[in-house]
Amino acid sequence: MMPVDPAELVALAKGGDHQAFEELVRTTYVDTYTLALRLTGDEEDARDVVQEAYLRAYRGLKRFRGDAQFSTWLYRITANCAANQLRKRARHRHDELDDDHDPVVDRRLDHDPEVMAEASDLRSRVASALDELPPRLRAVVILRDVYDLPHESIAAELGISESAAKVRLHRARARLREKVFPARAPEGDVGPEEEQAHAI
Repeated sequence: MMPVDPAELVALAKGGDHQAFEELVRTTYVDTYTLALRLTGDEEDARDVVQEAYLRAYRGLKRFRGDAQFSTWLYRITANCAANQLRKRARHRHDELDDDHDPVVDRRLDHDPEVMAEASDLRSRVASALDELPPRLRAVVILRDVYDLPHESIAAELGISESAAKVRLHRARARLREKVFPARAPEGDVGPEEEQAHAI
């Protein structure tokens, strides 16, 4: 019986067990594809990114030391592949984002109908605002605020300095606040909706 613990699967995959790596792909695919789609904003590009990310992960598995979780390591590879894909698209499409995809929205909500309605509206506004960000800003805010990667890892995978990553994050958050809360409360007076948005 195939183990379900990621560390055990990684150990087996490192030893050449292809079935163990396939199980790692199966258990991480949804999150990996979601990240790729959020970063690229395009379903076809996201599929290409995921394929390339898993190929790189398979080739580099023996170099994976286990300092971080396998999923975190895979997120970093996916972010790097997405950045490369966006650079390719910029050359071919002049960096114009397609508008024919549905935004990816986290729909895990509470059961209270009123809370569900408010949260759904808020998440829709956040998803729409994320979609409108330039790819370089969207990548940083998603990797930091959604996937909780450290600034150092974000900088390394996107090929920028750590200070540049922090500046981009600040700019991205500022733009999101302007879009999601156009009539924002005075500084220091943060309402419950904004607290919830920052946790998304």
